[in-house]
Amino acid sequence: MAETKERHASIEHPAQLEPGATGTLAIVPRAAILIVLAALCIWVLWSFIPALAWAAVITIATWPMRDRLVLAGVKPVTAAILLTLLWAVLLVLPLILFGTLLAQEAGALRDLIEQAREGRLEAPDWLAQLPFAGRYVATWWHAHLAAPAAAGGAILDQSQTAGALGFGRDLGRFVIRRIAILGFTLLTLLFLYRDGARIAQGVEKIGIRLLGPPAQGYGRYSLTAVRATVNGLVFIGFIEGLILGVGYAICGVPHPVAFSLATAVLGIVPFGAPAALAVASLTLMATSQAIVGLALLGIGLVVIFIIDHTARPKLIGGSIRLPFLWALFGVFGGLEAFGVVGLFLGPAILAVALAIWREAVAATPTLT
Repeated sequence: MAETKERHASIEHPAQLEPGATGTLAIVPRAAILIVLAALCIWVLWSFIPALAWAAVITIATWPMRDRLVLAGVKPVTAAILLTLLWAVLLVLPLILFGTLLAQEAGALRDLIEQAREGRLEAPDWLAQLPFAGRYVATWWHAHLAAPAAAGGAILDQSQTAGALGFGRDLGRFVIRRIAILGFTLLTLLFLYRDGARIAQGVEKIGIRLLGPPAQGYGRYSLTAVRATVNGLVFIGFIEGLILGVGYAICGVPHPVAFSLATAVLGIVPFGAPAALAVASLTLMATSQAIVGLALLGIGLVVIFIIDHTARPKLIGGSIRLPFLWALFGVFGGLEAFGVVGLFLGPAILAVALAIWREAVAATPTLT
């Protein structure tokens, strides 16, 4: 009889699991579902991640402009449209101008390729005047591009022309893909400018839930790091373009203003300013000013080296307390890992990681 009562009691009142065990059992499937869902989202958006990353970086860097417009009485939607149109002009107009110039020169380029294929392309007079390798390059040119096919010239035969056409198709696909990324970047910018504040609040709440109250500081610190990186890179590019532009004018480089603008734009990217400087120096060498061109190249490389390895990391890391070495690693490592957009993401990632490190060290008592 006693056993029967105990059996009925166990059926009517089953044993209760401890709260900790119930929570653990509930968290495991929920975490698995979230991981699978996150992986599926990344898979779906994988082709659009560059556009999303660029839009996020541009929005973070220019958000103060949006705030000023809203404070001046402009509606958020109108401010988003105005800023997106501004970026569309700044990014699309140069591409249109470049495409127009390329289309205008397409006929001349086709004639040059045909002459090279038939071995009728004569070397320019200035080629042999280039220092060091000028004579060798001119000799190679005459042997392969200016000699008839029967004499061993005509380096561009039919098979190589077909290869060049294949390369042209691949290049066309690459350009179309980049244009598509630009279009989606502008579209994403519009929505981020409009709903950025609400999105930031949601991300902050999720971060606090996952990491606790310190997540609020980490998020704001990462925004400051991205903004400081963008401002530092743009400012450094402007300074390099200005200094080297003065050098271009003094040395007599043709179109010094255009070369200065090109140096400023390319100076945002590491090794971009040296490329513009090298083209300007070669232009001088091609006009029989080899000594001046070499002097401009040497002095310009020294200036760029000093700015890139001192002012750039200090300007980027100063406002976010990122040491010189880590700022340098962040810029170059981000470029290697994520491409051009990594220039802005790399220092931000290291800045947040270093902030977490400092907080953990400060919160840990010292053992005596």
